Amino acid sequence: MQPRKVTTALAVLGIFAGALTAAHALPTANAQNAPAVAAPTVRAAQLPDFAAIVQQYGPAVVNITTAGTRRAAASAGQVPSPEFFRGAPQPEVPTQGQGSGFIISAEGIVLTNAHVVQGAGEITVKLTDRREFRARLLGTDAATDVAVLRVDAANLPVVRLGNPARARVGDWVLAIGSPFGFENSVTAGIVSAKGRSLPGDAYVPFIQTDVAVNPGNSGGPLFSLNGEVIGINSQIYSRSGGYQGLSFAIPIDVVLRVKDQIVATGRASHARLGINVQTLNQALADAFGLERAAGGLIASVAPGSPAEKAGLQPGDVVLEFNGRPVADSGQLAGMVGESKPGDRARVEVWRKGKKLEFVATLGATPDAATPSAAVDAPAGEGRLGLAVRPLTPQERKAAHVTGGLLVQGVNGAASRAGMAAGDIVLQAGGKPVGSVEELRAATQSAKTVALLVQRGTRRLFVPLLAG
Repeated sequence: MQPRKVTTALAVLGIFAGALTAAHALPTANAQNAPAVAAPTVRAAQLPDFAAIVQQYGPAVVNITTAGTRRAAASAGQVPSPEFFRGAPQPEVPTQGQGSGFIISAEGIVLTNAHVVQGAGEITVKLTDRREFRARLLGTDAATDVAVLRVDAANLPVVRLGNPARARVGDWVLAIGSPFGFENSVTAGIVSAKGRSLPGDAYVPFIQTDVAVNPGNSGGPLFSLNGEVIGINSQIYSRSGGYQGLSFAIPIDVVLRVKDQIVATGRASHARLGINVQTLNQALADAFGLERAAGGLIASVAPGSPAEKAGLQPGDVVLEFNGRPVADSGQLAGMVGESKPGDRARVEVWRKGKKLEFVATLGATPDAATPSAAVDAPAGEGRLGLAVRPLTPQERKAAHVTGGLLVQGVNGAASRAGMAAGDIVLQAGGKPVGSVEELRAATQSAKTVALLVQRGTRRLFVPLLAG
C-alpha cells in the first residue's frame, strides 16, 4: 500500500447525539426529609456548522487546471524511424491536469501542491464565481510538495490561516476541493493523528485525517471548525488509488515557511544535520539502557556534516532537538526540516548511559545548494525519466566514489526499470558520468541504455528502455 498524492474535496458528514437522563429514587421513609436532587443530564452535543464555513471561505478555494506537453513514446509494436535511433526529438503530445488551491492574499497569492503544477506550461485558476485567471508560478518545493502561484487580480476572497498545533486528535475538520473535477466539493471528518512521517517526505509532519480525499483534491485546504486553514490536503494511503479513510495534510505552518522563502527568493531551502536515523524499538532501547523506546537512533553520521562537527556519533539516541522531545526518527527529521540553514540547534542525546548536549550549526540540504536537473525533458520526464544532479564532495566521499549523479526523481522508463531516488548513476553505456550533460551525451542515440548504478553499498547494471 503506497501513499498517493491527490487533491481534496469533501462530502458532508453528520453525527447525532441525544440527551441522556438518569434519576435515583429515594427510599420512601427518607423522602420527606431529603433535599430535592436534580436528575443529572448530559447535554446534547452541538453539531458542527459546516455550512457556515463553506459559505464564508468557500469562495477563496480555487480549481487549478494545467496544460503542457511531453514527448511521446513509441507505442508497443511500433518500429522507430531512423531519426529515432539517431536521437531525434519525438513528437510533443499535449497533457492536462487539475487540482485545487486556495487564496491567501487579496492581491493574488495562491497556495497548492507542487505535484499539481509539476511540468505545467500553462496554469489556470478558476474561482467559484466562474472568473478565470492565468497564474504565474512563483516557485515550488519538492521536499514539502508546496507550490506558490500569483494571479493578476485584486480584492480577491481569502481564507483565514490557523495554528495546526491547536488541532487535537478527534477534532472535526473540513476540506474543500475538486475531486475528479467536481469543483468545490465539500467533505468532512476528524483528525486521526498528528506528526505522521511518510516514506520520502522527511520534512513534513503530516496531519492524518479520515476526510474523503480523491484525485483532483490535491492542494485544497483543510479547515478547522473555527474556519481556519490548518493544512493542505496532499496525499492518501490507498490500495486502489482511491480514498480508503487515510488522508494526509501538510501543516499550514510548514507551508507558510516555504511560501515566505519562495516569495522572497523564488526557491526554498531546508536545514541539514547530516545524520541517518532509525526507529528505536523496545529491544534497542533496552540495549542502550533507555527506559522507553523514544528518540531517534543515529545509525550513521555524514563525514564533514554539521553533526560530525558538533560531536554526534553513531549509536547516540537523540532525545531532544532545540528543547523539544523527540518521539521517533520521523519526528526528528521534521524538526530539522523546520529549521533554516545556519541555525544553531541544541541536540540532547543519550550516550553510554548519560545525557549529553551538543550544539550544531545546521547546513543546507544538497538539493538546496545544487538544484537538480531533469534529463532530456522538463520535470524529469522524457526518454529516461530521471531527475539527477551531481554529487557534492561530501556525498562522493561518503559513497566512496569519485563521480556520479544522484537520482532525485524517477518516472517513465526509469520507474519501470526499478530505479529509485537515492540511486547513484556511475556509468551510462560504459562511460563514466559526472554531469547531466555527460549523461545526455552518453544516452542520446541509444534506445536501450545500460546504467551502472550504486545503491547503498551494492552496484548493479540497470537496463533502461528509453521512452
